[in-house]
Amino acid sequence: MYRKEYLGSGCCVAVSDEHGFGTDAVILADFASPGKKDRVCDMGTGCGIIPMLLVRSGCGRHITGIDIQENACLQAKESVILSKAEDKVSIVHGDIKNIKNIFEHASFDTVIMNPPYKSDGDGIKSREKSAQIARHETMCNIDDVCKAASYLLNFSGKLCLCGRPERLVDTITSMRTAGIEPKRLRFVSKFINTKPWLFLIEGKKGGKPFMNVESVLAIYSSEGVFSDEMLSIYGEYKENHR
Repeated sequence: MYRKEYLGSGCCVAVSDEHGFGTDAVILADFASPGKKDRVCDMGTGCGIIPMLLVRSGCGRHITGIDIQENACLQAKESVILSKAEDKVSIVHGDIKNIKNIFEHASFDTVIMNPPYKSDGDGIKSREKSAQIARHETMCNIDDVCKAASYLLNFSGKLCLCGRPERLVDTITSMRTAGIEPKRLRFVSKFINTKPWLFLIEGKKGGKPFMNVESVLAIYSSEGVFSDEMLSIYGEYKENHR
């Protein structure tokens, strides 16, 4: 059974116990902010939260979400219907490791993914299969993500990812191996003076070495009070998070 969450500007997302979303997806969509004419692919789209946030913001000419889980695709399609975004968003059931048989080469300007944060052998796995796939590299790893993105992107296209700080070196290594040069990095912390719990990274296919490290994004200005920037990122959805 799906629950409807209103994101603002007429956009909604269908959430369930199996496929929901967190603050990281909201921040990643804002960080990526594709151009209005971009063809966008959201890999591992889940409930379709990132495509719906992009529609809310007027980003992208067309957005395609792909997920290996059929039930996630059905849920994402419900999000598209709820948002009346059928003309702008497509949902595809497929495995990014088989990407060459699904999409044409260099068919996207921007690729986005909120990938599994933990390696397959790291930590205790959830009992639910959907949670395992979302959190652990059971179905794909960061190398698979970057290889798929490199195939999908046109020259100078961008890949936007998020991850835990302990996986930053792995992520940069995989991006460079796939021919995607890291160009932009931002850390996210609970407060401005605390250790980051998330990084956001943008790479450019065929780009030259040079990376801009941006200021830290602080989620809260004080205990229980969102920062002004975080409230701006949430937009109309912020009413659910005060």
